[in-house]
Amino acid sequence: MKVWYLYLLECSDGSIYTGITVDVAKRYAAHLAGKGARYTRSHPPRRLLASFEHADRSSASKAEYAIKQLPAAAKRALANRATTLRKAKRKRGAPSGR
Repeated sequence: MKVWYLYLLECSDGSIYTGITVDVAKRYAAHLAGKGARYTRSHPPRRLLASFEHADRSSASKAEYAIKQLPAAAKRALANRATTLRKAKRKRGAPSGR
């Protein structure tokens, strides 16, 4: 069974793109190369804000839909919380979950 990821990208215009994939690094590279989603072809990604692990495609898709309903500020807050949690786990020596 594959692990799925929901990811958030900050685009060059400051917008936030939300997507799902089984390989975040490969998908991000595709977005950078202009071979990702139509949206990121016209709004090139600036950086990966966060990624979240999901047990299956269904749960990743449901989370993607929910996050796409949020305003950009809420998406940034979510990404900031995820980053803060990962840093805290690393500090304690726990696995990062990525």
